[in-house]
Amino acid sequence: MRIGIDYTSAVRQGAGIGRYTRELVRALLALDGGHRYRVFAATGGLPEQRWDDERASLRALGRESLDIRGVPVTDDWLARIWHRLRLPIPVELVVGRMDLFYSPDFTLPPTRRGTRTLLTVHDLSFIHHPEAFVPRLRGYLERVVPRSIQRADVVLADSEHTRSDLMALFNVPPAKVKVITPGVDPNFRPQAAAARARRTANPLPASVRKRYDIAEAPYALSVGTLQPRKNYVRLIRAFAEMRETVGHDIHLLIGGGHGWLFEPILKEAGKHEWVNLLGFVEEEDLPALYRGAALFAFPSLYEGFGLPVLEAMASGVPVVCSDTSSLPEVAGDAALLIDPLDVDGLSSAMLRVWEDDGLRAAMIKRGLTQAARFTWQASARQLLETMDSLEVQ
Repeated sequence: MRIGIDYTSAVRQGAGIGRYTRELVRALLALDGGHRYRVFAATGGLPEQRWDDERASLRALGRESLDIRGVPVTDDWLARIWHRLRLPIPVELVVGRMDLFYSPDFTLPPTRRGTRTLLTVHDLSFIHHPEAFVPRLRGYLERVVPRSIQRADVVLADSEHTRSDLMALFNVPPAKVKVITPGVDPNFRPQAAAARARRTANPLPASVRKRYDIAEAPYALSVGTLQPRKNYVRLIRAFAEMRETVGHDIHLLIGGGHGWLFEPILKEAGKHEWVNLLGFVEEEDLPALYRGAALFAFPSLYEGFGLPVLEAMASGVPVVCSDTSSLPEVAGDAALLIDPLDVDGLSSAMLRVWEDDGLRAAMIKRGLTQAARFTWQASARQLLETMDSLEVQ
């Protein structure tokens, strides 16, 4: 079967859906499914080296039946052509004739009659929390995502929660929606040092501390793009309360690039010298950043999955996260769950994890077990099975 894949998010987004696409597609290509893959990306405006590096990483997988194509336009231009103007220019003009086309990023381009389509919808936060989006982006998603869901032969969700959302909000038949959970990269693993030491020392390599201007104090960590849905303003206020009780200097590190409507986060962080907004953290630095944390906090208002929770657990770090959306499903029994709107409750939960040695040890043990359930290899096998089920007879 000839399978086309939109790889644009993988080369244009460092975090979030970009990481999901890179990891899942690489794991898929490493499987021997007997298919021919045609991977394309909108590369207009990208540094040439970035696209060269990404192509090299795909070719390094050694799959002979792989065709990689860059389209010299931006992703914004493709969105205008396909979704805003709705010009019926089929994606086959880019990738050639296909039997199946897969989009891992919410929207489907036009395809020729007879091409089967597979679409991943990661979450429906633009419906549940419209206030957390700029109006132009929210309006675009409200128009385009439902059309794409309707056109797709199969819709993939990251969690059972998102699957239920798709059925409830868009009347998608249950048989049309399948769950393929993301995986955890094996680079996220515990450090050899005792977990207790991270509360009184900062074990980060000096090179990482220097790169992100991180102080030597022990720290709690949160990871995710700066945007309202991540609930960072309440996290900072809760950490300020907690900090008054802890008997030594501790810092809060937040790793994530600027998304949208992030000004209140910058304002709140600017009130405290112990808050460090790291900006976008390179993939090669993330494992060390997780391993060095004494605590991971993820008080997001809504998540389609919440991969950082599992990455922290796999790194041997106790987790406090929200009790909303998919997060209880992801965290299992390994995290302390809190109401993300309750600043005092979040502060109390973080303090418990910080101070209670027995609780910390139990949470770390359960977290390692929970994270081990999620691998990109398993995700890729599920994806391949779904693709096989759509093969034209």
